[in-house]
Amino acid sequence: MTTSDHTTQEESKTVTTMKAARMHDYGGPEVLKVDQVPMPTCGPKDVLIEVHASAVNPIDWKIRKGINRAVIRKNLPATLGMDVSGVVTQVGSKVTRFKVGDEVFSSPSHKREGTYAEYVVIEADQVAPKPSNLTHQEAASIPLVGLTAWNCLVDAAQLQKGEHVFIEAGAGGVGTFAIQLAKHLGATVSTTCSPRNEGFVRELGADHVVDYRSERFEEVLPPQDVVLEAMGGDSKERALKILKPGGRLTSINSDMSNLTKKHGPNIGVLAVAARLINITVSSRLCHKVRFHSVIRTPDGQNLAKIGQLLEQGAIKPLIDRVFPLDQIADAHRYSEEGHARGKIIIQVR
Repeated sequence: MTTSDHTTQEESKTVTTMKAARMHDYGGPEVLKVDQVPMPTCGPKDVLIEVHASAVNPIDWKIRKGINRAVIRKNLPATLGMDVSGVVTQVGSKVTRFKVGDEVFSSPSHKREGTYAEYVVIEADQVAPKPSNLTHQEAASIPLVGLTAWNCLVDAAQLQKGEHVFIEAGAGGVGTFAIQLAKHLGATVSTTCSPRNEGFVRELGADHVVDYRSERFEEVLPPQDVVLEAMGGDSKERALKILKPGGRLTSINSDMSNLTKKHGPNIGVLAVAARLINITVSSRLCHKVRFHSVIRTPDGQNLAKIGQLLEQGAIKPLIDRVFPLDQIADAHRYSEEGHARGKIIIQVR
């Protein structure tokens, strides 16, 4: 047993419960309640993190509403939350990368989510050192959107310097990060937003801005090498019209919300799968482009690379509002309105 193991075991004896915001049923924001719950148990490959800040993402309230329940099943009551910045208070016996006292950030897998709480246990390989120049609030704004944008532009699309990329919904959480990442990679960036956000996205690095309320992007943009599609509906089919032969279409919106609302959670999943198969075949055969449906991968190594970009100032965190943990329902309501510029943060301590 190391000294740090001994210290954390002694500390853990003094803390047996914690506050956690849990959903007690599927439904509106009112199903979220702050409860006193037992402390989570740290496994051999895990780290126990004292949560300083978390964040609200659209996937959180989609899970809460039951939109994804056929795919993401929860044993209720359940603690949501997929962004965290905090301090390591315990390390598992097989963990060598972190020690007690390390400041870290992470976006855990759906199987281990639960960052709307004072403590959370996460697999160590899904954790990275917190960028030293960021506050915990700023760091908590990054992991999920950062990894999502990275998976789209770097892993799937392999965006290259000099290419043209269209990033849909540039003022949102993923969009604000993706614009900055694409500019860092040397691309020419186009995006969509409302008129009030045009100056905002241009400051992030957008070269061409389309007012989605009065213009259709496929009618005004030049041919693109890469598209990051975010809005669902007919956006994928429209995006195919502006992609060059050999282009890459990445999508983070499977239309689960619309299709489960129309068909129910179980048939809706089948409808999603059928639609993704159809767009994959159509992309390859009819348009000569590659289609990637991207699901964020919780990966500490990629997150560490993102952390380096943040420390270099190549990418800056963007926070819209901060809510305390006991106002988690209000934070969800605000997120569902869809008007946030950047991220909605939950201050835990």
